[in-house]
Amino acid sequence: MKSKPTARRPLFALGTVFATPGALHALETAGQAPFEFLLRHVTGDWGDDLPPEDIRENELALVHGFRLFSAYNLKDGTRIWVITGADRSVTTLLLPAEY
Repeated sequence: MKSKPTARRPLFALGTVFATPGALHALETAGQAPFEFLLRHVTGDWGDDLPPEDIRENELALVHGFRLFSAYNLKDGTRIWVITGADRSVTTLLLPAEY
């Protein structure tokens, strides 16, 4: 189930943004920029084919301050995750295998 953006404005702070070497390599290979996925994440578009229960969990996390999770497919089909910690101090782009 693809989630839809809930806002055009940021819904939460990203904190310091990090990306793993694998995520950076995948983004470069696909010809895409991290900003594209950070923007989707911070505005409530939780990603491609995210299960309804994960979408509900993110909606609860916005209210109660839990971890936020998004999953996107790059143009070449590679899956990338974006995770913001519960305290909103850090957001990380990574590949599922790097979790």
